[in-house]
Amino acid sequence: MKVGVDVRDLRIAKSGAKTYLEELVREFKTYRDPHIEFIFYDAGIPVYTGRNKALKLIEHIRYFIWKQVQLPVKLLIDRCDIVFCTDYFVPYIHLRYKTVTVFHDAFFYEYPDHYNKLWLYLFRTIGVSAAKRAFAVVTPTNYTKARLSELSGIPDQKIRVIYEGPKTFSPGKNTFRPKEKYGSYLLHVGTMEIRKNIVNLIKAYHLLVPKYPELKLILIGQFSPKTTIDDKNAIMSYISKHQLEGRVLFPGYVTDEELSLYYKDAIAYVFPSLNEGFGIPVLEAFRAKIPVLVANNSCLPEVGGDAVLTFNPYDAEDIKFKLENLLDNPDLAKTLILKGSARLALFNWKTASTELISLFKEAAR
Repeated sequence: MKVGVDVRDLRIAKSGAKTYLEELVREFKTYRDPHIEFIFYDAGIPVYTGRNKALKLIEHIRYFIWKQVQLPVKLLIDRCDIVFCTDYFVPYIHLRYKTVTVFHDAFFYEYPDHYNKLWLYLFRTIGVSAAKRAFAVVTPTNYTKARLSELSGIPDQKIRVIYEGPKTFSPGKNTFRPKEKYGSYLLHVGTMEIRKNIVNLIKAYHLLVPKYPELKLILIGQFSPKTTIDDKNAIMSYISKHQLEGRVLFPGYVTDEELSLYYKDAIAYVFPSLNEGFGIPVLEAFRAKIPVLVANNSCLPEVGGDAVLTFNPYDAEDIKFKLENLLDNPDLAKTLILKGSARLALFNWKTASTELISLFKEAAR
């Protein structure tokens, strides 16, 4: 059985989708079975992620040609039995192979204003139609499965849930200790998009400052190149208005090794997002053995289980109250850490890749 894997997303900036593909490619390359061959297909051209509308249009056209013309031809020439795409889109035309695709979320339906109109049109016509013709559609959580089936019309029985794992951080010899540089801090990792709800996190942190004057808030992640979803102006405006410079910190780009150290030194990880398809940082925080607080919506309670504290992400007072409860209760923090370590055992890339390979075998029968 030959499995073709579209690895174009390895060329994009850091994101959960890129992490997903990186981790699975690593597992596929180490998988040993004389009856299965993985072939990795790269478009071979850089992916434009800037804000120029003309260049973005060209990028969309190039992507469409790759996915619907070039990739199918390559798959046909190599006589692949399965094609696996991790970025929502699979070839619409089936040239003797079967298709399996991944929908990380249902954001195309939930946030249509956040997408280019042409891109949205292509997704809702060709993308969803191709998914309905696929052998299977994979989602990372039951929440995403339910939302996708409800909004897109993809049959529930076609959607398979396969949990993800935390990003692999290679051990290093970096002696940098964030705690020595910044003191005590709360941590958030992720892009600065509107749905990430960073402003409410900063508001909650601001409410904590009088009681915990030495506590800082560290935000690691990029601002979005998409102006429709970027929250930079609101974030920086609140910080400036309330004189939180020097308290709310943006370390900028950090290596994976450095990121693991930021996790380990944090007092807690806080995830106030309004909507997620999975939430890999929750698992990364479990692995770092720090307590985790998440919004009480979307997939986050499903992933976190009883190992997280939940809060109303629309209410800064509630976020502040839950943080204060944690900061004042060391026993609670210890309990969450122990539960997080146990919960983490349910999520790993070895299991995810094994379940995917079983799905490929099922499709090839």
